[in-house]
Amino acid sequence: MTSLLTPRLLTPRLTLRRWREDDVEPMAAIHADPEVMRWIGDGSVRDRDQTAAGIAGWERDWEEWGLGLFAVELRESRQLAGFAGLSVPGFLPEILPAVEIGWRFGRPYWGQGLATEAARAVLDFALRERGLARVVSISTVGNDASEQIMRKLGMRLERETRNPVYGTRVRVHVLELRP
Repeated sequence: MTSLLTPRLLTPRLTLRRWREDDVEPMAAIHADPEVMRWIGDGSVRDRDQTAAGIAGWERDWEEWGLGLFAVELRESRQLAGFAGLSVPGFLPEILPAVEIGWRFGRPYWGQGLATEAARAVLDFALRERGLARVVSISTVGNDASEQIMRKLGMRLERETRNPVYGTRVRVHVLELRP
């Protein structure tokens, strides 16, 4: 039987772990950056209260589903860089049941391969610890950086559709995981 205890994932440069209270401020700073939020939902930035509520929801996902979004920190400096993890994409009912891999990093951490490194650790966790056979990733059309990471992970485009909440065009990528 698979343990539902939440692991601490380590990569050469990153620690992926559960959220702490002192993560709210640095994550709120990431959410306050319009460039970071450009491809998320309707593109609106989020304030501290919205970020705190989001983190609380991500923590509830761990309790309810046994999976969730990991806080991602740099191993050397212990600075919060963003998140990577698994979630249920309830906003897109046409693809359910599904588990989505996603990530969001602050701009100072872009272009260094950190999101790819974190996502690979999450995929390994999905396969080995949670026994998932299929993982999706969803991006707004035009978010080329995220789609490049999806390709690096071995994902393939499954479909293009519309986000029913915002009306934006999104692409669903898929990876069939084999034990």
